[in-house]
Amino acid sequence: MWKEVIIIIYKTDINLRKQLFSMFGNTNNTIILSCLQGDMGTAWVDNLTTPTVAQVSVDIFVFYAWDPHAKATEELLLNLPKDILVIVNTNEWKNRIETFYKGSIEKFQRYAFKKNPEHLNYNHIQSFLSKLPEGYELKKIDTSLAQDPSFQSLSEDFTSQYISIDDYINKGLGFCILHKGQVVCGASSYSVYDGGIEIEIDTHPDHRRKGLATVATSALILDCLHRGKYPSYDAANLESVALAQKLGYVLDKPYDTYYIHSKEN
Repeated sequence: MWKEVIIIIYKTDINLRKQLFSMFGNTNNTIILSCLQGDMGTAWVDNLTTPTVAQVSVDIFVFYAWDPHAKATEELLLNLPKDILVIVNTNEWKNRIETFYKGSIEKFQRYAFKKNPEHLNYNHIQSFLSKLPEGYELKKIDTSLAQDPSFQSLSEDFTSQYISIDDYINKGLGFCILHKGQVVCGASSYSVYDGGIEIEIDTHPDHRRKGLATVATSALILDCLHRGKYPSYDAANLESVALAQKLGYVLDKPYDTYYIHSKEN
Protein backbone atom coordinates (compact mmCIF):
# COMPACT_ATOMS: atom_id res chain seq x y z
CA MET A 1 0.00 0.00 0.00
CA TRP A 2 1.41 3.39 -1.01
CA LYS A 3 1.98 5.79 1.86
CA GLU A 4 2.61 9.50 1.46
CA VAL A 5 5.77 10.77 3.16
CA ILE A 6 5.50 14.29 4.49
CA ILE A 7 8.73 16.25 4.70
CA ILE A 8 8.79 19.16 7.16
CA ILE A 9 11.25 22.02 7.24
CA TYR A 10 11.74 24.31 10.22
CA LYS A 11 12.36 28.01 10.58
CA THR A 12 15.12 28.58 13.13
CA ASP A 13 15.27 30.98 16.05
CA ILE A 14 18.31 33.09 16.88
CA ASN A 15 19.83 30.46 19.17
CA LEU A 16 19.80 27.77 16.50
CA ARG A 17 21.00 30.17 13.80
CA LYS A 18 24.23 30.64 15.74
CA GLN A 19 24.76 26.87 15.69
CA LEU A 20 24.68 26.83 11.87
CA PHE A 21 28.06 28.54 11.42
CA SER A 22 29.86 25.22 11.04
CA MET A 23 27.44 24.17 8.28
CA PHE A 24 28.55 27.19 6.26
CA GLY A 25 32.24 26.51 6.88
CA ASN A 26 32.67 29.40 9.32
CA THR A 27 32.04 31.69 6.35
CA ASN A 28 33.14 35.32 6.03
CA ASN A 29 30.27 36.04 3.62
CA THR A 30 28.76 39.09 5.28
CA ILE A 31 25.20 38.45 4.08
CA ILE A 32 25.24 34.97 5.63
CA LEU A 33 26.74 36.46 8.79
CA SER A 34 23.93 39.04 8.96
CA CYS A 35 21.44 36.19 9.17
CA LEU A 36 23.32 33.77 11.43
CA GLN A 37 24.15 36.55 13.86
CA GLY A 38 20.46 37.45 14.03
CA ASP A 39 20.46 40.89 12.42
CA MET A 40 18.15 40.10 9.48
CA GLY A 41 16.88 37.37 7.16
CA THR A 42 15.66 33.86 7.90
CA ALA A 43 17.21 30.41 8.21
CA TRP A 44 15.55 27.04 7.61
CA VAL A 45 16.70 23.49 8.40
CA ASP A 46 15.41 19.95 8.10
CA ASN A 47 15.85 19.16 11.80
CA LEU A 48 16.01 21.47 14.81
CA THR A 49 18.43 19.29 16.77
CA THR A 50 20.56 17.53 14.15
CA PRO A 51 20.18 19.42 10.84
CA THR A 52 21.67 17.90 7.70
CA VAL A 53 20.80 20.70 5.27
CA ALA A 54 20.26 24.43 5.73
CA GLN A 55 18.96 27.44 3.84
CA VAL A 56 19.79 31.05 4.67
CA SER A 57 17.83 33.90 3.05
CA VAL A 58 18.37 37.65 3.20
CA ASP A 59 16.13 39.59 0.85
CA ILE A 60 16.93 38.35 -2.70
CA PHE A 61 19.97 36.26 -1.69
CA VAL A 62 19.65 32.58 -0.75
CA PHE A 63 22.43 30.24 0.36
CA TYR A 64 22.46 26.47 0.92
CA ALA A 65 24.84 24.28 2.89
CA TRP A 66 25.61 20.66 3.71
CA ASP A 67 23.79 17.74 2.09
CA PRO A 68 22.29 18.62 -1.33
CA HIS A 69 20.64 15.20 -1.43
CA ALA A 70 19.04 15.14 2.03
CA LYS A 71 15.37 14.17 2.14
CA ALA A 72 14.33 17.74 2.90
CA THR A 73 16.55 19.41 0.29
CA GLU A 74 13.80 19.53 -2.32
CA GLU A 75 11.46 21.24 0.14
CA LEU A 76 14.12 23.83 0.87
CA LEU A 77 14.73 24.34 -2.85
CA LEU A 78 11.02 25.02 -3.24
CA ASN A 79 11.07 27.36 -0.24
CA LEU A 80 11.88 30.37 -2.41
CA PRO A 81 10.05 33.52 -3.46
CA LYS A 82 10.05 34.47 -7.12
CA ASP A 83 13.11 35.90 -8.84
CA ILE A 84 15.84 35.12 -6.36
CA LEU A 85 19.64 34.81 -6.42
CA VAL A 86 21.07 31.51 -5.16
CA ILE A 87 24.72 31.10 -4.20
CA VAL A 88 26.34 27.77 -3.32
CA ASN A 89 30.00 26.87 -2.94
CA THR A 90 30.42 23.23 -4.03
CA ASN A 91 30.11 21.56 -7.41
CA GLU A 92 27.72 19.04 -5.90
CA TRP A 93 25.37 21.82 -4.83
CA LYS A 94 25.75 23.59 -8.19
CA ASN A 95 24.75 20.40 -10.01
CA ARG A 96 21.76 20.03 -7.70
CA ILE A 97 20.61 23.60 -8.34
CA GLU A 98 21.15 23.38 -12.11
CA THR A 99 19.28 20.07 -12.34
CA PHE A 100 16.38 21.01 -10.08
CA TYR A 101 15.79 24.40 -11.70
CA LYS A 102 16.53 23.40 -15.29
CA GLY A 103 14.58 25.72 -17.57
CA SER A 104 14.06 28.30 -14.82
CA ILE A 105 17.60 29.41 -14.20
CA GLU A 106 20.24 31.87 -15.42
CA LYS A 107 23.86 31.46 -14.38
CA PHE A 108 26.21 34.44 -14.18
CA GLN A 109 29.20 35.62 -12.20
CA ARG A 110 29.51 38.03 -9.31
CA TYR A 111 32.86 39.21 -7.97
CA ALA A 112 34.17 38.85 -4.41
CA PHE A 113 36.79 41.15 -2.94
CA LYS A 114 39.32 40.47 -0.22
CA LYS A 115 38.13 41.70 3.16
CA ASN A 116 41.23 43.52 4.32
CA PRO A 117 40.87 47.01 5.89
CA GLU A 118 44.53 47.67 5.10
CA HIS A 119 43.57 47.93 1.43
CA LEU A 120 41.40 50.96 2.19
CA ASN A 121 43.59 54.04 2.41
CA TYR A 122 41.70 56.76 4.29
CA ASN A 123 43.39 59.71 2.58
CA HIS A 124 42.99 58.20 -0.88
CA ILE A 125 39.29 57.60 -0.36
CA GLN A 126 38.76 61.00 1.26
CA SER A 127 40.22 62.69 -1.82
CA PHE A 128 37.14 61.67 -3.84
CA LEU A 129 34.79 63.73 -1.66
CA SER A 130 36.06 66.94 -3.26
CA LYS A 131 35.02 65.74 -6.70
CA LEU A 132 31.29 66.17 -6.26
CA PRO A 133 29.99 68.01 -9.37
CA GLU A 134 28.43 71.44 -9.06
CA GLY A 135 24.69 71.33 -8.45
CA TYR A 136 24.83 68.17 -6.34
CA GLU A 137 24.70 67.80 -2.57
CA LEU A 138 26.01 64.93 -0.42
CA LYS A 139 23.96 64.08 2.66
CA LYS A 140 23.96 61.36 5.29
CA ILE A 141 20.75 59.35 5.18
CA ASP A 142 18.36 60.12 8.03
CA THR A 143 14.74 59.13 8.60
CA SER A 144 13.40 61.89 6.37
CA LEU A 145 15.66 60.96 3.45
CA ALA A 146 15.05 57.22 3.92
CA GLN A 147 11.31 57.87 3.60
CA ASP A 148 11.68 60.18 0.62
CA PRO A 149 9.95 58.75 -2.50
CA SER A 150 12.96 59.58 -4.67
CA PHE A 151 15.21 57.51 -2.38
CA GLN A 152 12.80 54.58 -2.30
CA SER A 153 12.22 54.64 -6.05
CA LEU A 154 15.96 54.75 -6.74
CA SER A 155 16.36 51.28 -5.23
CA GLU A 156 14.11 49.19 -3.00
CA ASP A 157 17.24 47.27 -1.99
CA PHE A 158 18.37 50.13 0.23
CA THR A 159 15.79 49.29 2.91
CA SER A 160 13.65 46.30 1.82
CA GLN A 161 15.50 43.74 3.94
CA TYR A 162 14.97 45.74 7.14
CA ILE A 163 11.84 45.37 9.26
CA SER A 164 11.02 49.07 8.90
CA ILE A 165 12.58 52.45 8.16
CA ASP A 166 13.25 52.84 11.88
CA ASP A 167 15.03 49.47 11.84
CA TYR A 168 17.14 50.66 8.91
CA ILE A 169 18.06 53.91 10.68
CA ASN A 170 18.91 52.06 13.91
CA LYS A 171 20.99 49.30 12.29
CA GLY A 172 22.18 50.66 8.98
CA LEU A 173 23.91 53.69 7.57
CA GLY A 174 24.34 55.38 4.24
CA PHE A 175 24.85 58.51 2.17
CA CYS A 176 22.95 59.92 -0.76
CA ILE A 177 23.44 62.66 -3.33
CA LEU A 178 20.65 65.09 -4.13
CA HIS A 179 20.03 67.14 -7.25
CA LYS A 180 17.34 69.81 -7.09
CA GLY A 181 15.97 68.20 -3.95
CA GLN A 182 15.73 64.69 -5.41
CA VAL A 183 17.86 61.71 -4.40
CA VAL A 184 19.77 60.64 -7.51
CA CYS A 185 22.49 58.43 -6.02
CA GLY A 186 22.90 56.39 -2.87
CA ALA A 187 25.46 54.19 -1.12
CA SER A 188 24.01 52.31 1.80
CA SER A 189 24.19 49.24 4.01
CA TYR A 190 22.43 46.47 2.10
CA SER A 191 22.94 44.23 5.13
CA VAL A 192 24.56 44.58 8.54
CA TYR A 193 26.53 42.15 10.64
CA ASP A 194 28.49 42.41 13.89
CA GLY A 195 31.68 43.62 12.22
CA GLY A 196 30.35 45.85 9.48
CA ILE A 197 28.06 46.17 6.47
CA GLU A 198 27.60 45.00 2.89
CA ILE A 199 27.51 47.96 0.50
CA GLU A 200 24.61 48.68 -1.89
CA ILE A 201 25.03 51.39 -4.54
CA ASP A 202 22.67 52.81 -7.13
CA THR A 203 22.53 55.91 -9.33
CA HIS A 204 19.61 57.26 -11.34
CA PRO A 205 20.20 56.60 -15.08
CA ASP A 206 20.02 60.32 -15.88
CA HIS A 207 22.89 61.09 -13.50
CA ARG A 208 25.37 58.30 -14.21
CA ARG A 209 28.97 58.72 -15.36
CA LYS A 210 29.45 61.84 -13.28
CA GLY A 211 31.36 60.22 -10.42
CA LEU A 212 28.41 60.36 -8.03
CA ALA A 213 28.70 56.70 -6.97
CA THR A 214 32.37 57.23 -6.20
CA VAL A 215 31.60 60.19 -3.93
CA ALA A 216 28.68 58.54 -2.09
CA THR A 217 30.53 55.25 -1.63
CA SER A 218 33.64 57.06 -0.41
CA ALA A 219 31.58 58.85 2.24
CA LEU A 220 30.05 55.55 3.35
CA ILE A 221 33.42 53.77 3.53
CA LEU A 222 34.95 56.60 5.57
CA ASP A 223 32.02 56.56 7.98
CA CYS A 224 32.42 52.80 8.42
CA LEU A 225 36.15 53.08 9.05
CA HIS A 226 35.53 55.85 11.58
CA ARG A 227 33.08 53.56 13.41
CA GLY A 228 35.43 50.59 13.31
CA LYS A 229 33.15 48.69 10.93
CA TYR A 230 34.26 46.96 7.75
CA PRO A 231 32.55 48.15 4.51
CA SER A 232 32.36 44.88 2.58
CA TYR A 233 32.07 45.13 -1.21
CA ASP A 234 30.74 42.53 -3.63
CA ALA A 235 30.24 43.37 -7.30
CA ALA A 236 27.47 42.30 -9.66
CA ASN A 237 29.22 43.45 -12.84
CA LEU A 238 32.55 44.68 -14.22
CA GLU A 239 31.56 48.34 -13.88
CA SER A 240 31.10 47.76 -10.17
CA VAL A 241 34.44 45.92 -10.07
CA ALA A 242 36.13 48.99 -11.55
CA LEU A 243 34.60 51.26 -8.89
CA ALA A 244 35.74 48.93 -6.10
CA GLN A 245 39.29 48.79 -7.42
CA LYS A 246 39.33 52.57 -7.83
CA LEU A 247 38.57 52.86 -4.12
CA GLY A 248 41.28 50.39 -3.16
CA TYR A 249 39.52 47.03 -2.89
CA VAL A 250 41.48 44.03 -4.17
CA LEU A 251 39.65 41.45 -6.27
CA ASP A 252 39.55 38.00 -4.72
CA LYS A 253 37.68 35.91 -7.29
CA PRO A 254 34.58 35.66 -9.47
CA TYR A 255 31.94 33.17 -8.34
CA ASP A 256 28.87 31.54 -9.82
CA THR A 257 25.46 32.98 -9.03
CA TYR A 258 22.08 31.61 -10.09
CA TYR A 259 19.10 33.78 -10.91
CA ILE A 260 16.06 31.61 -10.25
CA HIS A 261 12.71 32.32 -11.83
CA SER A 262 9.60 31.00 -10.13
CA LYS A 263 9.40 27.21 -9.86
CA GLU A 264 5.96 25.74 -10.36
CA ASN A 265 4.96 23.18 -7.74
